[in-house]
Amino acid sequence: MRRVYLDHNATTPLRAQARDAMVAAMDVVGNPSSVHAEGRAAKMLVERARVQVADLVGCKPQQVVFTSSATEAAALAVAQKGRHGGVFAALPTEHDCLGVWSERDMASVFAKDGALSPQGGAEMLNLVSSLAEPQWHADRGPVALLAMSAANSETGVLGQKGRVIGSGHVNASRAGTVPYSTICDITQLAGKMPVIYDDVTPSYAILSAHKIGGPKGVGALINFTADDPAPMLRGGGQEMNRRSGTENIIGIAGFGAAAQAAGMDVTAGLWDEVAQLRSILENAIASASKHTIFVGKDVDRLPNTSCILTPGWKGETQVMQMDLAGFAVSAGSACSSGKVKASKVLLAMGYDETEAGSAIRVSLGLETTQDEVMAFADAWTKAFAKHQSRKA
Repeated sequence: MRRVYLDHNATTPLRAQARDAMVAAMDVVGNPSSVHAEGRAAKMLVERARVQVADLVGCKPQQVVFTSSATEAAALAVAQKGRHGGVFAALPTEHDCLGVWSERDMASVFAKDGALSPQGGAEMLNLVSSLAEPQWHADRGPVALLAMSAANSETGVLGQKGRVIGSGHVNASRAGTVPYSTICDITQLAGKMPVIYDDVTPSYAILSAHKIGGPKGVGALINFTADDPAPMLRGGGQEMNRRSGTENIIGIAGFGAAAQAAGMDVTAGLWDEVAQLRSILENAIASASKHTIFVGKDVDRLPNTSCILTPGWKGETQVMQMDLAGFAVSAGSACSSGKVKASKVLLAMGYDETEAGSAIRVSLGLETTQDEVMAFADAWTKAFAKHQSRKA
């Protein structure tokens, strides 16, 4: 049985362009820090990739800092919080690479302001005025560094209609004019949609190679500030003294090639075809289950992502059944220490524990075909029918 991979938001297959670039880089013997011809050849690979990544995300090449992952890039950005006022906050819908650093209980802001609806719509900037109020900074000052994703990895919902939210100032009723800076996670957006910035760019953006068809183990911090980030890793002063350690030129070369190819795909409108396949999938499932919910169906989403809730049918059960049927998808829940927890993202969006625990995420890729989508819908429908018969 040929398996069908429908978990592209977790990781993507390696692009041919990235593989070719990596194979070529394996024959480059020099250290990029060496001044001889071999070292310069290695350095050239790194700088070429820096330009390719910059072109994809719309920044200057010198603003790209290569890291081991988006997770490291997030940690490096958060480590700069002292320069921005000291207190960092992440929305409850953020990826854990940013959420674990949050120094504020953002869930209560969501509950108070109703920033997220059960349908998935979010106006993230509505939160900023709340963050400036005195009750939010009585101990260590205002929230000065705020993390906001351009697109959510679980639901595909776009934060501000696909615009990357910039840094700026807000006028709070009692706090006066309060500056804030942003870290924007563009990991899921980049390579699927144009990276369009707000009127002001964020302070930092993070992304990962393996989400765009590049290799695992390499990412980037985009530093839009005027100051170089203070390094967490010290040593040889690589990456212009921003991240020490001999560069992973094989991974970086693959990252650059993938970024270039991904940008061409976006320009060519190839993801519009994927969005059509996503609609075919959701229509087929909706016809089989009238109570199934498609998170964010009526708002702006990534073109490839479908977060599917079928209350009463556990997400992890669906994932296992689909795996046995030959399809790779993800659950909208996380397993920690053997205990399955409902998605914090869906809970923050107003879904209850039963609904959030029933989620699966189907994320399509450019190579996904209509036959594969219909085969998955058929397998899901048959499994759902069995589930219903057991309940009866």
